[in-house]
Amino acid sequence: MEFYGNPSEALKNLPDLAKRGGRKAPLKPPAESDVLKEYAALKKLGGGVLTLADDAYPELLKSTDDAPPVLSYLGDPALLQKQSIGIVGARNASLNGRKLAVKIAQDLGAQGQVVASGLARGIDTAAHEGSLTTGTIAVVAGGIDVIYPPENAGLYEQIKEKGLILAESPLGQQPFAQSFPRRNRIVSGLSRGVVVVEATMRSGSLITARLAGEQGREVWAVPGHPLDPRAEGPNHLIREGAVLIRNAEDIMENLLHFSGHGMREFHVVQNPVETRFEKPEELPGDAEERVLQNLSPTPCGVDELIRACGLTVGSIQTILLELELAGRIKTPAGEPGVPDRRITATSLTYYMSSPIETHK
Repeated sequence: MEFYGNPSEALKNLPDLAKRGGRKAPLKPPAESDVLKEYAALKKLGGGVLTLADDAYPELLKSTDDAPPVLSYLGDPALLQKQSIGIVGARNASLNGRKLAVKIAQDLGAQGQVVASGLARGIDTAAHEGSLTTGTIAVVAGGIDVIYPPENAGLYEQIKEKGLILAESPLGQQPFAQSFPRRNRIVSGLSRGVVVVEATMRSGSLITARLAGEQGREVWAVPGHPLDPRAEGPNHLIREGAVLIRNAEDIMENLLHFSGHGMREFHVVQNPVETRFEKPEELPGDAEERVLQNLSPTPCGVDELIRACGLTVGSIQTILLELELAGRIKTPAGEPGVPDRRITATSLTYYMSSPIETHK
């Protein structure tokens, strides 16, 4: 958009950019008729669409560097203009863990906070149930018309009626493994902070907590017994600097008095580096090879690439765009086992999606 000036020109040039990056199968934007068909189906469900260009798009989420450009919704989008707090945790949560999540959600609602979560089993379900009457946002991993898990069908209908459901995936899309960390970064991106109630060390809840920290949000954790595997995650977060909380009052007090860096400037876009692109035909002949030689399955930052390749910011941005459109590189986007997405607060990290094929 910035380079070509308008949506039509940008879409028209996508296939050529992907081809330059080495994509074998043609990359074709969806036909306008398909877009209109999906939009009509969403409207028939009673939903709508929010884009980054809309004033109604939530400012906190917009400030994240990988904010979804398009969101579909069912329910009341006015909830996006209120302050929200994320609550996440174990799917196989204990009875006490679920009771505590319900209580925290109820008390946060009484303090005027909307509760955001992922509509998963366990803690997510409890958080939504506790905040149904005061405002709850469910971010789903698949299409907005796909109820997952199926046993939450009744809760889904209640949230649709009383709260808000958000989805980044297209209608009818079944959730898959990568969908869940991508959903998690929306939950944390919407929120002033995230509460973790019960989680194992290799859980999606810890991914959400890490993303929240990277997005400049506060992270709160409920401690548990050291012998309970579901307490390992929150206890680890507390050891690493998360704020120990016992109830909603602790959260509200922390929001008023904490000394963290993120929320003081939560309306400021977190990626202030100017995005510049070079005309593809003006790139040095070996520019792409220089970039590929410095990439590997281990993520690295754009700023590091600029220094290592000896190329301008515009050249690097153009090459990365072409390679990403070709499917030869990608951003981790909260995937399990991948370290911090950013080396600094102003640069994305990239890594090879298929190192063997790429070196060929």
